[in-house]
Amino acid sequence: MKIHNTMTRKKEEFVPLAPGEIRMYVCGVTVYDLSHIGHARSAIVFDVIRRYLAFAGHQVTFVKNFTDVDDRIIQRAQTGGVPTSEVSERYIEAYRADMEALGVLAPDVEPKATEHVPQMLQLIERLLTSGVAYVLEGDVYFEVARFPGYGKLSGKNLDELLAGARVEVDERKRDPRDFALWKSAKPGEPSWDSPWGPGRPGWHIECSAMAMQYLGESFDIHGGGEDLIFPHHECEIAQSEAVTGRPFARYWIHNGFVNMGAEKMSKSLGNTVTIRDLARRHDPEALRLYLIGTHYRAPVEWTEEGVTDSARALERLRDLVHGEKELEADPTSERGTLPEQVSAFAARFQGAMEDDFNTPQALAAIFDLASALYTYRDQMLQGKRAAEPFRDGIAALTAHAGALGLLQGPGLRREGWGFIPRTADGSLRARPTPHHVFAAPPVDAPAGWWTPTRARIEALVGQRDEARGRREWARADEIRAELSAMGARIEDTPVGTRWKWKSL
Repeated sequence: MKIHNTMTRKKEEFVPLAPGEIRMYVCGVTVYDLSHIGHARSAIVFDVIRRYLAFAGHQVTFVKNFTDVDDRIIQRAQTGGVPTSEVSERYIEAYRADMEALGVLAPDVEPKATEHVPQMLQLIERLLTSGVAYVLEGDVYFEVARFPGYGKLSGKNLDELLAGARVEVDERKRDPRDFALWKSAKPGEPSWDSPWGPGRPGWHIECSAMAMQYLGESFDIHGGGEDLIFPHHECEIAQSEAVTGRPFARYWIHNGFVNMGAEKMSKSLGNTVTIRDLARRHDPEALRLYLIGTHYRAPVEWTEEGVTDSARALERLRDLVHGEKELEADPTSERGTLPEQVSAFAARFQGAMEDDFNTPQALAAIFDLASALYTYRDQMLQGKRAAEPFRDGIAALTAHAGALGLLQGPGLRREGWGFIPRTADGSLRARPTPHHVFAAPPVDAPAGWWTPTRARIEALVGQRDEARGRREWARADEIRAELSAMGARIEDTPVGTRWKWKSL
C-alpha cells in the first residue's frame, strides 16, 4: 500500500508502527453550528480510509475529537444567554445525527477538549520545562523560533509563514508567529485553574494532548482537511515533537475542499449547504458515492445534478443486489467466465485502493463488475448459466462496496425489483407461483396492505405481458398506468418484465 504523505509530498509505502495495527487520529469539528457538505466530505473520506484498512485485515483504532471550547462557541452562548456547554452539546448531538445519516462509523474514541484539560496542562508544563514556551501575564505561548522544524509540513519558511497566517494579535509576544498554548481568563468566559492562573487552552494544544492520550506519543496516521495543514497541524507537530523528540504522526493525509462554483465552501463565506438539508433532499449513500467519485486529495465541484446522477448509478447497484435474493437457475448450466471476472475485479479494486485510496478507480471496478453481473444474470434467467457464480459475484460486489460504505443503508432494504422471467422462446416461464425477487414494500406501508397489493401487482404484470404477447398495445398501456397509480414502476427487459416500488 502506498499513501501520499503531506509531510514528504510524495507517495510512500505504508508501514504501520506495529504490524497489523493502525492508530489513526482525525481532527473533528468545532461545535458552534450545523455541519456542512465540506465537513461531510472530510468525514466520508476518512470513514472510507478507515473501512478499507479494516477490510484489508488491519486492527484500526480511530480517534476523532470535538473542539467544544472556542471563541465562536462562547460568542454563540453569550448571544443566546446560555452556558457554552449547552451550545456545544447541542451541536455535538446534531453532528452525530448527521454522521449517522451519512453512514459514517462512530469513532472508537470521541474525546472532547473540555474533558482533557489536565492532559493539556501537563503537556504545556513539559513545553515550558523544555524551554520552547514562555509565560506572559497569565498566557502561555509556544516560541516558534526555538523549534527548527516549524514549517516542514506546509513547506514554508518562517518569513513566509507571516503572510496569510492566522496569527493572534498580541504585541507582547516575543515573535508575531508565536502561538497560544494557554489563554488567561476573560470575564464571562469558561475557565479552568492552571499554574499560570485561570484560563482556557489554545486551539492547537487540544489535539496534541488528546492524540497522545489515546494513541501514544507517535502514531500512524493523522488526517484532516487541507485547510488544517497550516497553522493547526504545523503547530501540533511543533508542540508535540518539541517534548518527545519523535515524529508525532508518520503519515499525514489531507482531503481537498468542496467548492461552490469557483469558491471554497465555508461558513465564513456564507455559501454552505448543511448536511441536514442535503440528507432531506438526497439519498445519503448517493451523496457518499458522489463525493468519493473524486480522489480525496482533489477538490470537488459541488452540483446537485452530480448527486442525482450518482443516485441513478447507485440504484443500478441496488437493483442488482436485490435480484440475487431469490433467483433460480438450473444448477447444471454452464458456469461461464464470471468466476475469472470476479477474481480480476477483486485484484483491480485492491490495486486501486492501495494506490493512495483511489476511490474513482475502485468505483470503476465495481461498476464494471456490475455490468458483467447484469449480463450473466440475463443469461442465467434464460437457463444458460448456473446460479452459484452469480451469487458469488454478488457477494464480492457487496463486500467491496461495503468497504467504501456503499450498499449499507435503508434504501437498499426499501426498494427491490420483482421479475417474471421468460423462457428462451419468449413465453412466460411456468412455475407453481410467479418468480419474484425481493420486492419489499415501502417502509411506511400499513399493516395488512402488502400481501394483497403485491399479489394484485403480480397479476397485472402477468396480464400486461399476455397483452403484449397478443400485440394489444393499448391494453398494455392501460395496465402500465394502473400499475403506476398503485406505486409500481415496471421495466421491459430481454428476459422478462420487472417491477419495483417508486422511490419514496
